[in-house]
Amino acid sequence: MMPLGYASPGEENIIKKIGGNPELKTHLENMGFVVGGSVKVVSEMAGNLIVVVKETRVAISKEMAQKIMI
Repeated sequence: MMPLGYASPGEENIIKKIGGNPELKTHLENMGFVVGGSVKVVSEMAGNLIVVVKETRVAISKEMAQKIMI
């Protein structure tokens, strides 16, 4: 298990765990990041990521990416 920030671009991954405080967990779940769901990194710039989750492109900060374990 590793943080999403370490995933290779173009690689499909399964979300295994979401950490952080309850507000952050709820925010990520509302964006489509749920345990068992798939996520694919499209690109990375300065640690911030653009990912595809539930067929939608989403930008997340590197701090949020560290809370999503794959």
